[in-house]
Amino acid sequence: MVRAASRPAEEFSTARSEHGQRAHTRHMNDSRAQQRLGRFLTIADAAEQLNVSANQVYLLVRSGELPAIKIGTSGQWRIETAMLESYIETQYEEVRRHNLWNQAEFANVIEFESAVKDRD
Repeated sequence: MVRAASRPAEEFSTARSEHGQRAHTRHMNDSRAQQRLGRFLTIADAAEQLNVSANQVYLLVRSGELPAIKIGTSGQWRIETAMLESYIETQYEEVRRHNLWNQAEFANVIEFESAVKDRD
């Protein structure tokens, strides 16, 4: 396996690498990047990780869907890196379950083509 030369975290985007892995996933799994970001992320950092707007992350935090804490007198939001990872895993699981539900919903449906062939 050929390892790509490491790049600064700022160079990562959501484009796929030569191995098909999303760059933002590489970024979160890179221990040096986690050390650079530390234990807590700002809303802007989390938005960058998820490749969404800061407003979308703020709405997730305000709704309680993405756990966060307020720090200081100005009340700046901070998201623990582990909580962001947990949120991502939860979203993957939700999509997986939704897809399984949709597959099960149509499991007993007779395909039109085979129904026509059976009648002939």
